[in-house]
Amino acid sequence: MAPERRDIWFSGTVQGVGFRYTACRVAGRHDVTGYVRNLPDGRVECIVEGEHGEIDDFVTDLSEAMRGYIRDRDEQHGTAEGQFSGFGVRR
Repeated sequence: MAPERRDIWFSGTVQGVGFRYTACRVAGRHDVTGYVRNLPDGRVECIVEGEHGEIDDFVTDLSEAMRGYIRDRDEQHGTAEGQFSGFGVRR
């Protein structure tokens, strides 16, 4: 199966609570690449590339770790572009 890309936007109390650090820590346990960053509107954007199951596991683990802060999550699925060599924070 071809790698996929998932653009995810988390909303709730997701800034100033260690969300980006947690996303990087969780990503380190999965075979995914991409980035996480705060958006001016208060959401957190997470761009993830990898195999479908790896992304699912990453999103599940991150959502569980930050469950008290996430109110909603929007996702857009696409084909991986292969532009990331790791997972990190963008500003």
